[in-house]
Amino acid sequence: MHYTIALNFEDGVTRFIDCKPNETVLDAAFRNRINLPMDCSDGVCGTCKCRCEGGEYEMGDDYIEDALSEDEAARGQVLTCQMVPASDCVVAVPVPSTLCKTGIARFEARLAAVTPHQDAALEVSFETLSGATPPSFLPGQYVNIGVPGSGQTRAYSFSSAPGAARFGFLIKRVPGGLMSGYLDRAQAGESLEFTGPLGSFYLREVTRPLLMLAGGTGLAPFLSMLEVLAERGCEQPIRLIYGVTRDQDLVLVDRLEAVASRLPGFSFQTCVADPDSAHPRTGYVTGHMTADMLNDGDVDVYLCGPPPMVDAVRRHFDQQGVVPRNFHYEKFTPTQVITVDETAPA
Repeated sequence: MHYTIALNFEDGVTRFIDCKPNETVLDAAFRNRINLPMDCSDGVCGTCKCRCEGGEYEMGDDYIEDALSEDEAARGQVLTCQMVPASDCVVAVPVPSTLCKTGIARFEARLAAVTPHQDAALEVSFETLSGATPPSFLPGQYVNIGVPGSGQTRAYSFSSAPGAARFGFLIKRVPGGLMSGYLDRAQAGESLEFTGPLGSFYLREVTRPLLMLAGGTGLAPFLSMLEVLAERGCEQPIRLIYGVTRDQDLVLVDRLEAVASRLPGFSFQTCVADPDSAHPRTGYVTGHMTADMLNDGDVDVYLCGPPPMVDAVRRHFDQQGVVPRNFHYEKFTPTQVITVDETAPA
């Protein structure tokens, strides 16, 4: 049986390769014209050491302790020259994609629909070109979308699950914004160019409670993650706090309600920063994080929002003396996306 391996490089570029039965990841990558780091390919030097962040695999015993210690193996470190997948896997490669003689994938798709949500956001969907393969990405990742006629791109996270021929985004409506202006006059069927997927902000294997924190259109990657979790099932509790500035910025709440009906253990709450709001919960997300959500630090936190929100949450954790087991966050501005992973010592 063939498996799909997502190689996520240090610079955030992700490439997907197929791996044949009993084939090592190193050999599969080379067959797909991606030169992963290696020297010996015999499990002796440790040069090909990476980290498996999801999936099942076999390592065998044809490598030496100096190349991969028991402690490293227990933490998910692998030697790609020895790793034989037993399922689809995600492998973090600790070097830039350029050093492996690969780069960002590119594809085209047609605009299918634009649904405005007042002056807050645009829900945008695209369809793959006839005969084209749907874009591959990890739930939570983003792509750069070319704005026709401008020579510029804008970065947006997928709001849909991977593998669908029709995929979507939740885009903040920015007065005078390049992409907002284009979408206001765009016609269905127009072709746009995409580069990606990109970013290290994506759903890892769920082994402990999850706390998701979304700010505004930072809800998009969580919609993708939650669709995947609802499809797969999840035994861990999942909490989401969705914070916005104004009442009208609360969009796609119906999507969250639909996921809650399909995914036992998932719950969410919304809050509005505007103190004059009639919403039952006002203030920022930090004011609605309870002790049980933080679980004494034994929690994986995912956060996507503007830089001030990210900074506020980090300060809150410091003030509470809480160090999440894993803290994955992505902060975005109209022209920049920054993704960071912080892992507590084992």
